[in-house]
Amino acid sequence: MSKSSEVPLTTVHRVEADGVSVFYREAGPADAPVVLLLHGFPASSFQYRELIPRLADKYRVIAPDLPGFGFTEVPETRQYKYSFDALAKTMVAFTDALGLKRYALYVFDYGAPTGFRLAMAHPERVTAIVSQNGNAYEDGLGDAWGPIRRYWSDPSGPNREEVRKAAVSFEGIKFQYVHGVPNPEAIKPEGYWLDYALVNRPGNTDIQLDLFLDYQNNVKLYPKFQEYFRKAKPPLLAIWGKNDPFFIPPGAEAYKRDIPNATVQFLDTGHFALETHVEEIAAAVRELLQKAV
Repeated sequence: MSKSSEVPLTTVHRVEADGVSVFYREAGPADAPVVLLLHGFPASSFQYRELIPRLADKYRVIAPDLPGFGFTEVPETRQYKYSFDALAKTMVAFTDALGLKRYALYVFDYGAPTGFRLAMAHPERVTAIVSQNGNAYEDGLGDAWGPIRRYWSDPSGPNREEVRKAAVSFEGIKFQYVHGVPNPEAIKPEGYWLDYALVNRPGNTDIQLDLFLDYQNNVKLYPKFQEYFRKAKPPLLAIWGKNDPFFIPPGAEAYKRDIPNATVQFLDTGHFALETHVEEIAAAVRELLQKAV
C-alpha cells in the first residue's frame, strides 16, 4: 500500500483534567493544526469515528468524551455537579492538559453550548467553528423541545419521568438517529445501541435528566454566544440535517445575522447527520479549514 493511500490511525487515550479521567480519540500529525470535536447527547466521541480519519491527513483531530458520556470517568469523590458550566470547565482543563493553544471547533448538539463557552473564555484560541446541528438561537428550537420546556417550568417527578421516557429510553435514543432520514434502514445500529448502554449505566440516567434541566441556562446564554459571534466573527460553517426535529433549519440560518460571511449548508437527513453524510460534511469542513486555518 502506498503511503498516500493509508488511512490515518485513530488512537485512544486518557488524561486527567479537572479531577476527571477524560477519554479521547486522536489522529493526525502532532504538529498539525488542531480540530477539536465536541459530541452531543446521547453520544460520545464514537460519533466521530468516520469523520476523524477523513480530516487527520492534514489536521490533528481530537475528540473527547464529555463527563457523563462515553468512557470518561468521574470519580465519586470528585462530587461533580453536572451542568453545562461544569462540562465547559472540564473541557477547558482538558485543552490545557493537552497544551492546545489554537484549535478549530466542531460542535454538535450539547457540544455547541459547551464549545461556545470555551470560545467565550478563550476567543484567541478559536480559529474556526463548524456547527453541525449545534444551536445558539431561539429560532432553532423545534417543537420536539415541548416535554423539556415543561420540565424547565415545572421540574416535578411526572415531568422528569416524561423526559426520561422521551429521551433516555431506547426508543427515544433510536428516534434521534433515524427520524428524518430518508432511508432509516441504512443507519448502523451500533451508534444508538452504544449510546443507550452508556447513558443508562447505574446513576447515569439522573445525570442526563439534570443536564436536560440545566439546558435552560444555555438558552439564557444565547445572547452572550451571539455577542461573541459578532465581536470575534470566527469563520463559521453551519451544516445541518434539515429534518432534525430538535434543532430546526432557522437555527442554522440565524448564524448569518451575527456572522454575515458564515456558510450555511443543509443536508437531507436528520439530527445525526454524520451517520448518513460523512463525506459531504468532511468536504465542507476541509473547505472551511483550508481558508481559515
